Amino acid sequence: MLYARQYAARAAMSGFTVQLKSAVQCERLEGVVSFVGEDASGSFGLMKGHSRFVTTLTFGLAQLSYDDGQRDYLALPEAVAYFDGDQLTISTRRYLRGDDYTRISEVLRDEMVQEEQVLGEFKNSLEQMERAIMLRLWRIGRTEEVIR
Repeated sequence: MLYARQYAARAAMSGFTVQLKSAVQCERLEGVVSFVGEDASGSFGLMKGHSRFVTTLTFGLAQLSYDDGQRDYLALPEAVAYFDGDQLTISTRRYLRGDDYTRISEVLRDEMVQEEQVLGEFKNSLEQMERAIMLRLWRIGRTEEVIR
């Protein structure tokens, strides 16, 4: 019995803490044994004892594994991840966390489609403004030629 208590105490200490922070919510997750995310260089993983680490996470899914075998998935529209002293802090505009991979990935996919549409509209708007500015500059240049 004594061994079981010692083992349980060590198992509880085997993970690290994750702080999830967004504009509208904040969560503290204990007993995380691994985090898998993606930044501009590709996929990476963090475990307890990792050296200090800072990166920006790309739009996508991240995975958290707990010391009890459970898994959670995080849908992130980009974030800053900072790991130090066995604590991972993830700061983002918003996030969605859950254990249902299918539901989280569908929400992420829908969000990506919506963001791509907004981005496309934004790019079109910029192109129209650029054309209008170029036309105006061209007209100003022609007016100056006539004045000379």
